[in-house]
Amino acid sequence: MIGVQVRVEIVPSRSRDLGALVLVREVVVTHVQQVAQVVRDRCVVHTGHERLVQGRCVDRRHETRAQPEDLGRPRGDLAFEQVSFAYQPNEPVLREVSTRIPAGTVCALVGPSGAGKSTFANLVPRFYEVVEGRVTVDGHDVRALRLADLRRNIAVVSQEPVLFNDTIFNNLQLGRPDATRAEVEQAARDAFAHDFIQGLPQGYETMVGERGALLSGGQKQRIALARAFLRNAPILILDEATSALDSDSEAAIQAALKKLMVGKTVLIIAHRFSTIRDASLILVFDQGRIVASGTHAQLYAGNPLYRSLYDRQQGGS
Repeated sequence: MIGVQVRVEIVPSRSRDLGALVLVREVVVTHVQQVAQVVRDRCVVHTGHERLVQGRCVDRRHETRAQPEDLGRPRGDLAFEQVSFAYQPNEPVLREVSTRIPAGTVCALVGPSGAGKSTFANLVPRFYEVVEGRVTVDGHDVRALRLADLRRNIAVVSQEPVLFNDTIFNNLQLGRPDATRAEVEQAARDAFAHDFIQGLPQGYETMVGERGALLSGGQKQRIALARAFLRNAPILILDEATSALDSDSEAAIQAALKKLMVGKTVLIIAHRFSTIRDASLILVFDQGRIVASGTHAQLYAGNPLYRSLYDRQQGGS
């Protein structure tokens, strides 16, 4: 079992940077379940405020360039050029991966467990650094970009949304801390969350409890989606956002996801094939390599691994 060390540094800053915390935590949570409480506790100790809105708590990598480039708002054109990566020496997780994902593409990543799908997606926001090759956004090497600019243009919706023991409104506003109340409520409507929020005893001022304990799984996911709507980043990473939901909640989340993905470059880390059949591009991973790419119909007809994975899941569903 590979151990992953997570380094968190507390740095006071303006509230607009707090959204970076959510992006960091959405990825880390799938690997280290205790990180949310550790991060929160350290932030509270540092800032002296439960609400965490007057400080920043993010992993802080040193910029790799003396004068990092400003990204602005990219189109979302992604490219991997001969990318290799390993968590430990001589144990490659990705091996010489090359592919291009044009802006506006909905791209699903499929393959056996441990094939490198999550690692591939996590290299885009630089949660890990490539060992060889490079990852680019609109032709810019991500290592040359100002890290805050890069991550400001990426939204992540994972299976376990990050919620703090605060009001629903403040949790939503983490998506974009300078958003107005009207913008926050519109994002909630887009995510089919507004009606259930209004039905709570204190509406948007309702406390959600530690890690959202006072909300159902479907409600937490809709809040996470509303934050992504509010952020409106051109690059979206989805890590099976509906896998743990009941059928009614899943239908609402899927409808919201379709709205959210419009016009964005989307990476879907797919654990269930029902969520990715409509993807415009599917990449098939095996042993750290992309072994096939295409649409569902093309891959089912021409790739034995994809067909085997799909049939096995359909037979067990």
